[in-house]
Amino acid sequence: MRYPYVTNRKLRLVGFMSTRNRAPHRRRLSREERRRQLLDVAGTIVRRQGSEALTLAYLANEAGVSKPIAYDHFGSRTGLLADLYREYDDRQNKLMEAAIASAPADLESRAKVIADSYVECVLAQGREIPGVSAALSGSPDLEAIRNEYEAVFMEKLRSALAEFSNGGGIALPALRAVLGAAEALSFAAARGEISEGDAKQELTKAIRALARR
Repeated sequence: MRYPYVTNRKLRLVGFMSTRNRAPHRRRLSREERRRQLLDVAGTIVRRQGSEALTLAYLANEAGVSKPIAYDHFGSRTGLLADLYREYDDRQNKLMEAAIASAPADLESRAKVIADSYVECVLAQGREIPGVSAALSGSPDLEAIRNEYEAVFMEKLRSALAEFSNGGGIALPALRAVLGAAEALSFAAARGEISEGDAKQELTKAIRALARR
């Protein structure tokens, strides 16, 4: 003898369990969201393993996507490194602009906020930016990108300090010297060779001296 009620109830139960065990639907990322994900994963790779480990094939594997997707977004390893550097530089410029705008209009305050924002931006990236910066030096194309952004930073520095300069202007060699000090001190702090406070203090002195020359 059959029991339709019991049979139907079992079927309904099986259907319910099947629905519960079904994997949730994953939303497909937009192109910009995918690019953001890939850049985040690339930054993590550089911080943990160094820039030498960063290839598009390895990035695709770590991000859980196919190699063609990584190549479609960046074209080459050079393109990926360039995008990482552009993102860092854009963040640094925004931080410095905001810091200068909010600082009191005196040399000590302005030198300090420029130094603090530079060091903090590098430290926020950990090993990523020193590694990417080193990789940029190995390619003429990437070196050109780096030089372009360095020129933008030096012009902002010149503009921020011009009113405190004895001669009313700051020469390019002096700007280059301060940029070199900023990188060296910040990267040393990122590697743990010196403290964040020491890096900021020494860079503040260098910027203040630059304006008074």
